Amino acid sequence: MKSFFKYSVTLVSTLLFSASLYAHHSAAQFDFRNTVLVEGKVMEARFANPHMRLVLEVTDDARGTRDIEFEGHSRNNMRRQGLMPDMFTEGDTVTIRIAPMRNGNDGGYVTALRTPDGDEIGRVTGAD
Repeated sequence: MKSFFKYSVTLVSTLLFSASLYAHHSAAQFDFRNTVLVEGKVMEARFANPHMRLVLEVTDDARGTRDIEFEGHSRNNMRRQGLMPDMFTEGDTVTIRIAPMRNGNDGGYVTALRTPDGDEIGRVTGAD
């Protein structure tokens, strides 16, 4: 009976632990080898954990105007890089360098940002 109990506790613990590991996603969906520049109007910016969220209104010839959601590092990592929440507001135009989605969908992972004042966090220009 003790053996069965130990086995059951071990099995349940393993399943619970592995579920939490599975819940945290990887960055495999982003193509960090082929970064691109995106310019758009800030519709929403959220500096929170686990990731920064940035929604830009983007216009291009192929698909017109649409809102695209991007993610970035955590709030703490962004602050350490020098990006502060008050550096831009909704309605400002910013340029970001992103690792695009591998599947071709809109969105991506922000690797650098140029504020409306021209300040660069990371390497927006000259990175490729």
